[in-house]
This record gives sequence, C-alpha cells and structure tokens, in this order.
Amino acid sequence: MAKVLVPLADGCEELEAVTIIDLLRRAGIEVVTAGLKPGVVKASRGVQLVPDVTLDAALQDSYDMVVLPGGMPGASHLKDDARILALLKKMAAAGKYTAAICAAPMVLAEAGLLQGRQATSYPGFLDGVPGVTVSTSAVVLDGTVLTSRGPGTAMDFALALVEVLAGGDTRRQVETALVRP
Repeated sequence: MAKVLVPLADGCEELEAVTIIDLLRRAGIEVVTAGLKPGVVKASRGVQLVPDVTLDAALQDSYDMVVLPGGMPGASHLKDDARILALLKKMAAAGKYTAAICAAPMVLAEAGLLQGRQATSYPGFLDGVPGVTVSTSAVVLDGTVLTSRGPGTAMDFALALVEVLAGGDTRRQVETALVRP
C-alpha cells in the first residue's frame, strides 16, 4: 500500500486538504497528516484540523508521495519551512512523487522541482518563475510532479493522485462511489 504525507500549515485551504486526505483514504492509501508545529491547524476559513503527528515525527518515516495543500498563508508557511524544502528535494532525488495544488506549487518551485517542467497553480503563483512552463490545465502531471489549480480542481487533483498511486481501476471505483456527473 502506498503511503502519503500531507503537511498542514496554519492558513492552508481546508477544502483542498480534506479532499486530498479523504479521497486517498477512500482508495485505501495510507495518509499521514503532519502539522508544522504541535497542535491544531487553523485553516484559511477558520476550520480547525487536527494533524495525525507533528512534521518532526512524520519525518522519521518514508513516503511514496508528499502532497501540499494550497491556501494562503499556508503555502507561504510551507515555503518558509526548511524541513519541507529538504523533504521535497529528498523525494525528488529518490524519484518519488511530489504534488501541490493552488498556491503550493510555489513551494515546489522554491525547492527547484519545477525547473524544466510544465506545471499549473492558482493564477499568478508561478508567473515569472524561470524554467517553468505554466499551464492553465486543471491538473498537470510532468514526470513525478503533479500540480493543480485550486479549490475547484481539488477533486480532480485527488483522483489523479489516486490513479498515480493505485491505478486507473481504483480511481474509477472511488470516482463511481462519489456519484460525480
């Protein structure tokens, strides 16, 4: 079974975080949520999220993928955290998947993971980043990097994550159970 880390920072976009966590777990994928600091994470719209562990504890384990929810200032907190940047670089060096939605692709860019790649984000967050071909697609997969636009694309993004980690059949099973149009 695949194992995914979802770091949670104060000011993250709750719709994105919860959608990612929920759909991955529906697919039977192990998800570990980790707060940048101990305690409850207050998301961008005031929803309180309780991480499974702290980031320091989570970093003692290994993962098949790291997924960064967006939202502001959550994505900025992720970008400013040296542990997150080091983890992303380590994942990329090992050929493992990294993913980000909304404003969080800027964290992947900060870690150098978008150089020479196509990526998408919430409008404006990747503008002017050298070496990145910015797309307006809902979800972009380039090698081992997945990116997505924002809250409105969160379900498409999470289903793409399921497909990458568990295959097309599992994605279809999860999507069918959601009764999507």
